[in-house]
Amino acid sequence: MKLSILDQSPILTGMSPRDAFDQTTELIQAIDGFGFHRFWVSEHHSTQSLAGSAPEILVAHLASNSKRIRVGTGGILIPHYSSYKVAEVFRVLETLHPKRIDLGIGRAPGGAPSVNLALNGGKFPDVQNYPTQVGDLMAYLHGEDPQNLDIQATPIGESAPPIWMLGSSGTSARLAASLGTSYSFAHFINGHGGTGAMRRYFEHFTPSIQQETPQGNVSVFAVCGETEGDAELLASSLDLAILKIEQGGNRSRFPTKEEASSYPYSLFEKERVKENRKRMIVGNPEQVKQELENLAESYGVDEIILNTIVHPFEERIKSYERIAKIFKLNEKEG
Repeated sequence: MKLSILDQSPILTGMSPRDAFDQTTELIQAIDGFGFHRFWVSEHHSTQSLAGSAPEILVAHLASNSKRIRVGTGGILIPHYSSYKVAEVFRVLETLHPKRIDLGIGRAPGGAPSVNLALNGGKFPDVQNYPTQVGDLMAYLHGEDPQNLDIQATPIGESAPPIWMLGSSGTSARLAASLGTSYSFAHFINGHGGTGAMRRYFEHFTPSIQQETPQGNVSVFAVCGETEGDAELLASSLDLAILKIEQGGNRSRFPTKEEASSYPYSLFEKERVKENRKRMIVGNPEQVKQELENLAESYGVDEIILNTIVHPFEERIKSYERIAKIFKLNEKEG
């Protein structure tokens, strides 16, 4: 089984956005040596807790500061942009870093509804046009001219970055299948219905210019401690952060484990934390390994993308390192 990383450049309490980017850079350099397969960064807008608003720029930086690992977006929010321009950006990235770039895409706003207005000239984007946009994007990436405008997305090259459609529902799975893209289910966003969505993707996949066979993975929050107790303490800060976002908080910095430990949870809030744990895997290395293997089997995939947000940053690296060791990733890469 392959293991990969989604990093959202979280801004921890006491840290700045520059610190978050420095930590993401330090993280990919460590991860590159641990044997993980790919490293994706996300697109979020107008938030005080996540620094990554322009993942295509961050991908260029991270690919230049790593050696082996695939680097990509998780993902570019296509309704905000021109398919042609996105294709040009990723043709440049592919030319600079051949066969190391992934193009993960989505259609969510990436922030509050008003983000849609700010990114689209005061109008809401036409999300109904999303399938056409994705089809055009794939065509441009492969040197075609889908709108018959006598143009190509340059620079032209021998390889093209694969499109991964990101989603958290059956709708995205059906669309990925019909367009012939790879498909990634965001279990860390929606802990329900993912196995059925992935099954529909595999059952209805249609070959495309990009690929002949379906390819899927699933992303999940994961916290691996030296002991189960350590992991629970580390994960408590993520529990509180998710709860505050659900309650309409201002998405401020991610709290410390000390803040989480002293927080006076109501009975309702405790139930919400319990429900949100369905989107997370928390435990010692043996427990995490077993649960990740169970998750992969339930989805019918051979790759899981891990998203770890803990405080302090050093524990994020240690969590991934423990998982890499229990799975013997370096031996598999070798």
